[in-house]
Amino acid sequence: MNNIKIILTDIEGTTSSISFVKDVLFPYAAGKLESFIEANKDDPEVQRILAEVGKDPIQTLKHWIKLDLKVKALKDLQGLIWQKGYKEGDYQGHIYDDAYEHLKEWQKQGIQLYVYSSGSIYAQKLLFGHTKHGDLNYLFSGNFDTSVGNKREAKSYINIYEAILKESPGLEPDEIVFLSDIQEELDAADNAGLKTLLITREDGVDFNNLKLT
Repeated sequence: MNNIKIILTDIEGTTSSISFVKDVLFPYAAGKLESFIEANKDDPEVQRILAEVGKDPIQTLKHWIKLDLKVKALKDLQGLIWQKGYKEGDYQGHIYDDAYEHLKEWQKQGIQLYVYSSGSIYAQKLLFGHTKHGDLNYLFSGNFDTSVGNKREAKSYINIYEAILKESPGLEPDEIVFLSDIQEELDAADNAGLKTLLITREDGVDFNNLKLT
């Protein structure tokens, strides 16, 4: 992998703890849902979201949360609630120390870093913008979410490659390496021609074990 020019990384289970999203962010947004909507009902962005949800928005949103649906209106509202939580210091974005050190070093070496996560780009930037290491968004050249496609489909990674290619003419797919803790995602990236590396923290495989060369 000595020709790697781009590192594309997942977030949950890769740079950051799955439990932070599952046990901190999601419950926080669910718990603040009604009070946030009531306090911000005159905000144009909140009004837009509620209009997209349609009839009986609070109950509909709660139903979507219960089913863990990845609906844009719900993601947008969660992002606004999370922003308030970050701003008020209710929590910090979690990032593993090994991930931070290696991402910082790779970026310093001239390797461009991108993020691809099922969370919205807005949520990604909130997480990386409020860590114990400060705002880390400067490390990344770009972010992708599921608007480019499902993370388990090869076409999504082709779309990402083509988007990055516009910024880096001449880039080949195998000059990108995708980091994830989900084998099915890595398989899809591999089918698109990207290099891949699996992180399995439960087996002791983290950023310290990755070999880019």
